[in-house]
Amino acid sequence: MRRGDTVNAYSIGLDKNPANFVALSPLSFIERAARVFPQRPAILYGELRQSWVETYRRCRRLASALARRGVGVGDTVAVMLPNVPAMFEAHFGVPMAGAVLNTLNTRLDAESIAFMLQHGEAKVLLTDPEFAGVIGPALARLQGPRPLVVEVSDAAAPAGEWLGDLSYEDFLAGGDPEFAWQLPADEWDAIALNYTSGTTGDPKGVVTHHRGAYLNAANNVIAWHLPPQPVYLWTLPMFHCNGWCFPWTMALTGGTSVCLRRVDPALIFPLIREHRITHLCGAPIVYSMLINAPAELRAGLGHTVQGLIAGAAPPAAVIEGCEAAGIELTHVYGLTEVYGPAALCVKQDEWAELPARDRAQLNGRQGVAYPLQEAIAVLDPETMQPVPADGETLGEIFFRGNVVMKGYLKNPEATRKAFEGGWFHTGDLAVLHEDGYAKIKDRSKDVIISGGENISSIEVEDVLHRHPAVLLAAVVALPEVKWGEVPCAFIELKAGAETTEEDVIAFCREHMARFKVPKKVVFGPLPKTGTGKIQKFLLRERVRSASAIE
Repeated sequence: MRRGDTVNAYSIGLDKNPANFVALSPLSFIERAARVFPQRPAILYGELRQSWVETYRRCRRLASALARRGVGVGDTVAVMLPNVPAMFEAHFGVPMAGAVLNTLNTRLDAESIAFMLQHGEAKVLLTDPEFAGVIGPALARLQGPRPLVVEVSDAAAPAGEWLGDLSYEDFLAGGDPEFAWQLPADEWDAIALNYTSGTTGDPKGVVTHHRGAYLNAANNVIAWHLPPQPVYLWTLPMFHCNGWCFPWTMALTGGTSVCLRRVDPALIFPLIREHRITHLCGAPIVYSMLINAPAELRAGLGHTVQGLIAGAAPPAAVIEGCEAAGIELTHVYGLTEVYGPAALCVKQDEWAELPARDRAQLNGRQGVAYPLQEAIAVLDPETMQPVPADGETLGEIFFRGNVVMKGYLKNPEATRKAFEGGWFHTGDLAVLHEDGYAKIKDRSKDVIISGGENISSIEVEDVLHRHPAVLLAAVVALPEVKWGEVPCAFIELKAGAETTEEDVIAFCREHMARFKVPKKVVFGPLPKTGTGKIQKFLLRERVRSASAIE
């Protein structure tokens, strides 16, 4: 019997009713924003200035238009859009109709997109002409009826073929701006479907619910100490974990979203100055681009910008570089399965007195659970027991709490494995420090075992990022007869920078144990996902690493 099952005076005649219980859903945030901040700007994009009350009415139009097409509870609406206003509106309008929002990675190929549309059974697809070269072949691959295709026009979009059955504005015109939408019948109802990038086999469809989206939107406010009405720049793709729940967070705070079609320092810095951007998010590559932009672009900001960084363990050099450039970073950690960020490195007051490099090392840890996430733990994956808090013993990171997915769509076996032992298994290897902060050392498949010694590829990458010529670095295992595996470094240089393999190896020898030093260095652009993560599986395939088989 569960503790809450006990029958006593407090369980008799004190039932839930409409006066004391409402399903948690982030949809409630936009209704409040429109009521409390009706004329405050909700969305800025180019010449567009759209208030919260206007945005709310457009979202209701979208929900109504979907409902009039027969789209409702249990149906999927897919979107293939960059960070434009329609993408923001879809985060409210689609679930207002009771449907599930499936944001598609705009950098995927036609085969992957076709799988997602088919597997998710999308009834409607919102798309942008820029992606016609992928969407066209994807639609042609579908078996059975194709979804209704709604084309989102954008004057800033590159030229592309029109594939839509109708335009987004015409679609909205058929909807009611006073549509009487309802909160979900159950806060456990699905709100979004996000596919994880598959390195082998088909990607898995992560299903999240209204309750988790509500809580993680609030988590962002609490954990990041967001002020009322922040001005947020969309450097993070909204397709990635629903923009880490920030569309809903912005409604909660009555803030302003400055939409950005593509990440480009030449666009970002003028927007920061023009709109006095207060907050932005992104993977380490985004911040690397910013701190390595020409000095004339970075000049004259005049205020500190708060940045969340995640997506990979940030090199200490990136943290230090941002601090020098006037961007104050807070490190968060998570996965699609936990709605984006679900842990953060909470900064302690005494860290401010430390040297910059020491602060960067402390701030580079993945940290502790988000306030509304139950727990993060570093456990032995075999015994499911906690590892010692010694900063050395490797374990796997696990999550538990209300900000964890429902499971994988149509994949009960993968769901079962992900939740074995009553925890969500991340596959990330970490140590636990004495102060209770977790620090990722590697993905389980990224550890290099050389002569019986474990080498953290992240540790080697951290040193490589300190080299003055290095923009990005990735380290994978290179098969080697004597040692089994040795580190191989792939390096993307800063614009105009030059160096040699010998110089890089010599630099590493000055900063790490010799057995950890890369034995081979390859220069050139690194393959990346749509969210800026380096695709190590492609690099492992290039060196024919044994770990390329995942």
